[in-house]
Amino acid sequence: MFSKFPQKLTAPFGLLGDEAKLAFPSQPGGISKLWTARNISERDSYWEQYFILFDSASDVFSLITPHQIRRTLLEAPENVATLIRVVGGRLSTLLTDHTFPAPTPTATSATVAAFASSIMKAGNGDRNPTKEVLNCLRLLQRVLPIIFDVQGESNAFELELLWKNEEVDDIGDTDPGSSTPQFVIEDEDVDSDEENDAPKTPTPQTQAQASARPKKTLPSLGEKLFNNLIDLMFCCGFTLSPKIQVDHHKINYVIWEKGVGSTSDAAFASQYENNKVEVLRLLLVLLSRQIYVPAGSLFSKPSLYTLHFVQKIPRRDVLTILCSLLNTAMNGTAYSSDLSIGAVAGKLPYNHLVFKGEDPRVKLVGISFQVLCVLLDFQSGTAKDVGSQEERTAVPTAKTNAFRYFLMKLHRTQDFEFILSGVHNVMVQQMNSINNLLPGAKKPLPYVHEAIIFFWKMLELNKKFLAYFLDAEKCMDVVGYSLHYCVEIKDKPHLHGMCRTISYIVQSLSAEPAFGAKLTDPVKVPTPTTWNGVYNTGDFLIHAIYSIVATTSGQLNSIYPALIIALTNCAPYFVNIGVTASARLVQLFTSFANPVFLLADEGHPRLLFFMLEVFNSVIHYHMNENPTLTYDILTAHKAFEDLGKFTLASGLREVKRVQTAKEELAKRANNANTNNGDRKGKTPMSDVELADAGEEKAKLLRNESWNRAGDLESAAASSSPVRDSVDSVSHGDGMMSPVSEKARGKMRERRSSDTFDLAGLEGIAASVGRNGFVPTQEWVTSWQRGLPLDTVLIIISDLLSRVQELQTSRKVNSANAIREFLSNISVRDSLPPPGPVVARQFIWSDASLVWLTSLLWGEIYVRGMTPLGIWNGTSIKLFHVKHAPNQPRQITEAVTNAVGGFLRRTSDASIGHRTQGSVAR
Repeated sequence: MFSKFPQKLTAPFGLLGDEAKLAFPSQPGGISKLWTARNISERDSYWEQYFILFDSASDVFSLITPHQIRRTLLEAPENVATLIRVVGGRLSTLLTDHTFPAPTPTATSATVAAFASSIMKAGNGDRNPTKEVLNCLRLLQRVLPIIFDVQGESNAFELELLWKNEEVDDIGDTDPGSSTPQFVIEDEDVDSDEENDAPKTPTPQTQAQASARPKKTLPSLGEKLFNNLIDLMFCCGFTLSPKIQVDHHKINYVIWEKGVGSTSDAAFASQYENNKVEVLRLLLVLLSRQIYVPAGSLFSKPSLYTLHFVQKIPRRDVLTILCSLLNTAMNGTAYSSDLSIGAVAGKLPYNHLVFKGEDPRVKLVGISFQVLCVLLDFQSGTAKDVGSQEERTAVPTAKTNAFRYFLMKLHRTQDFEFILSGVHNVMVQQMNSINNLLPGAKKPLPYVHEAIIFFWKMLELNKKFLAYFLDAEKCMDVVGYSLHYCVEIKDKPHLHGMCRTISYIVQSLSAEPAFGAKLTDPVKVPTPTTWNGVYNTGDFLIHAIYSIVATTSGQLNSIYPALIIALTNCAPYFVNIGVTASARLVQLFTSFANPVFLLADEGHPRLLFFMLEVFNSVIHYHMNENPTLTYDILTAHKAFEDLGKFTLASGLREVKRVQTAKEELAKRANNANTNNGDRKGKTPMSDVELADAGEEKAKLLRNESWNRAGDLESAAASSSPVRDSVDSVSHGDGMMSPVSEKARGKMRERRSSDTFDLAGLEGIAASVGRNGFVPTQEWVTSWQRGLPLDTVLIIISDLLSRVQELQTSRKVNSANAIREFLSNISVRDSLPPPGPVVARQFIWSDASLVWLTSLLWGEIYVRGMTPLGIWNGTSIKLFHVKHAPNQPRQITEAVTNAVGGFLRRTSDASIGHRTQGSVAR
């Protein structure tokens, strides 16, 4: 068909090449032939244009639309199959072609004359095998997601096309996969049988069949495709420097960069990095098959592509790929390729607004993180860890998921130091982009979320790294940056999945005794200006958790249990926590004890239970070292005493009082509006107004600390109700605690005065719960009698009167005198004996595994929307996708006026009409 327009392919400088591209969607011999002609032969010259017409990935994604592929699958599906076979065959052929890869001009020789000469040669019909390979990769990137979407859970078309093996006569071919591995990770305890379990060829059944009969089974198209991708990842002159090529062997399995398993770097060039991105993008597309399966079928219908990659490729390839991806991700933007945008854009403020386009290095680091996280996350089907998740004995093996297994086997201190430094640098750069003197002066890192997920995987899989991390000097810095980032994004619903991830990481770390020992270390991480009195990491932890819980109005209710459990795990180690941090702990308790919140969901009382455990642990282990917290508990004694005699009736009466107060406030507001604004003065705040939950929360946020010099009897317990249900994620013990005889007497005395009169409150009981939950007295009794209130009530009983006497006897600086008194008093004889310190670990479940997989692929999906839109136009089954208009960059008016109109024009030009995807999590 090319005889019709030869001039378009031979015109100098490719000026008419654009005309050929423009004609491709509409001409009869273009893309439309795919569905208008049936059974196009693999030898038809029609397919040649697909390898030479496109000059970039954007060409492929713009000239071939999802609708066109869908139409072909409906009207001529055999042509789609032929296209895949032709592209796969061409890729295999080019890999063995001596002209591939074509020489790439170096930075010094790439003059204007050389550039023009190369264009003239290309225009005169010389083949460019490198361009053909890239187009093969791009075509598969474009077509495969549409096939995955159309197939859905049924993969009959894919099985026939990509995974069907063909038997041929055995003519004694040598096995290309039997060569000695060129690289081995040092492993102190890898079992020899597990090492030998890794197949030496992509098709381990080949040897047995070849010895039994004169036929052999060829690798399927899918297997050959993976083999080709692996070879391309380590192809000298394409993804690696030709300087490291050995003789005529252009495939050299060497680790890309120094770090784990390697002490040297391959030579860098922007073109090599761009080619690596193209290869990894197709690998990511193949691994994305699982996003087209519903979450409920994730384990029963695993992706054949990912299963093959984590179980069937040779051990040498696993180790080289793992270290290459890991080192590239951890090195981040430490290396700048030649002529890289990032080499200049990262130096001065706002340069990322001037230089358009993403730095090739940043793209490579980001996609390396993505592929690495996907491989380490995969646990579907036979790839699931062996053992019990509940008993924390589940571990990967070389047969289940080789990537998880070999990451677990890392043990060298220098490797751990390298990985920790990489994660730490990512967090530091991200927070510098947020907490900068000039807002928006630095560009945020696009792969910070993948870095956090990888860090969690590293902690989960490698217990030696966990021990190293807890002992490292950077430990609390990484935790602090993570919590600070969580506080920064807590008001962005599309990022709540990352808040949840960080909360689980903090819970996991807080369960380690070594973590508690670091809570007295000084804070090195910058703190928000609104956090007063943060002196150590314990204070920082309390302030961060309070900021997340108390200011989100229930929008992050799913992570509240993990955060409060983290406080419970850390409480036995709290020493000398500050004035404001102590107030925050009591404020959290009074928030959870508010009947409006307490009766809203059956899981809410557990949060109250956890907060009481926090106070109990501090009292039992470090009461004298935390006199401020003891003082705050005595100040809020009424909240604890009311909780001891709480009934459904008393709670509903309080709810009714709050509702009445709201109605009264609404009436007053209406009356004020009808008075034509005659009264402009400030109205004194009444007790009814203070009862309103919203007013109490606003008051709580306005006051950074309580006034401790006043009368304890007149002090009111502030409240910050959280307005939504909380899904408990605790796997800890039930609500049971040792009860002393003294406490039993006090509890009997309280409960004897309980009233269960629900007359007139039935309607409120039916409306106070969320999501159809209706509280009952039996439910209240089931958790109220198990609350660990004894220790706090005994402290109040023994110390309240004594502190009141001390307070009335000293009129000057009474707060300091009370703290000094509480620092030296001993109440151990009155308290029940403390139980052992038992931390609540985060335990993986099938639901949490599905959630994290959905979160990870959601992040990848959003990143893939620009500039190519890899998965756009397909129906994702694993998670729900919503589209929202993109928000323009936020630059303050002062900065805009200072830098002038140039940046404003640049910023306006970059906004355009793009859309941003948000994934419902």
